[in-house]
Amino acid sequence: MRRALAFVSVLILSACTDRTDAPYVSDVPETATKATVLTITNRDINEAGNFTSARAAQTRYFNNTVAIPAGHKSGDIELSYRDPDPNAVFVIEKQKPLGSEGGFTRELRRELAKQPKSAQEVVVFVHGYNSSYTDGVFRSAQLLNDLNVPGVMVNYSWPTAANPLGYSHDRDSMLFARDSFQKSLETIHQDTKAPILVVAHSMGALLTMETLRQIEIEKPGWTKNALGGVALIAPDISLDVFKQQAARFKALPQPFAIFVSQKDPVLKLSARVNAVSERLGNIDNAEELADLPVTVIDVTQFSGRGLDKHFVPGTSPTLISILKKGLDIETAFENDAAGRPGLLPGAALNVRKATRVVWSPLREGSF
Repeated sequence: MRRALAFVSVLILSACTDRTDAPYVSDVPETATKATVLTITNRDINEAGNFTSARAAQTRYFNNTVAIPAGHKSGDIELSYRDPDPNAVFVIEKQKPLGSEGGFTRELRRELAKQPKSAQEVVVFVHGYNSSYTDGVFRSAQLLNDLNVPGVMVNYSWPTAANPLGYSHDRDSMLFARDSFQKSLETIHQDTKAPILVVAHSMGALLTMETLRQIEIEKPGWTKNALGGVALIAPDISLDVFKQQAARFKALPQPFAIFVSQKDPVLKLSARVNAVSERLGNIDNAEELADLPVTVIDVTQFSGRGLDKHFVPGTSPTLISILKKGLDIETAFENDAAGRPGLLPGAALNVRKATRVVWSPLREGSF
């Protein structure tokens, strides 16, 4: 009971924080690391020029330059909404409006051209529930920096409430965003022909699956042809809904990774709110997904004290270090799926088409 009351208290206190006013600082130190994050959003803008939780009819495009402080620690997003000091916290140094869809794709092609040919791919990050515009931009920059992600990072920012009490608002916003997100993915593919890796977190995974499902209904086979992979991190999706979504795909894009943890408090709460025993992001075996060609990656053992247990792959320094070593993640998945663990620390178990991999910080290479 005490733990439950403490958790509710944290939610209420968090709800009092206004995360709409983004920390823009143009004068940043030379020691800061710069990260380029292109952003697509269907959030509305208030009179102060900040992005809100309101749903906009139009989609807007930006190029954000994020300054990461020299003292940044892997897995953290150092942040302050009041008088942000660029020597100590993440700030947005520049935000360049790109105007139309055409302006966005021209900017995207320019950024791709800066990359070596082997890294000319697009990583699309889709944030989850309770995220502000800034949260998504900063998380994209943090992943780009900490994981040495190859290619160009695109942040898709859908109109979440940035309030832990806004779960219902966010579910409606997820449904509202499907058409905009579909158009964004189709535009990126059509105008660049670059491989697209979609990385989606929490309720953003539900948005991703809903969007890819409706594309598949219109254009069977599109997702496997257009996407270079999908990674769902702590997906806040019911198991039966996920299986129904996946059933409409002509073929799931590969690799298709699902990061799960049984220590995720947000998904435990979501399961109770939705009157189910578990969510896709905290399953403890792959039996339910045995007929799908997916890799279930269990990162429960990396959910240490003090970490954001709802985003373990991006907040655990140990796991980040492992992911950085295995930059060719697709090859790593294939090796694990074939029963040859080594590139990724852990044990692999094949369950018909599905593979479950349990990663451990203690047993590197084998179990």
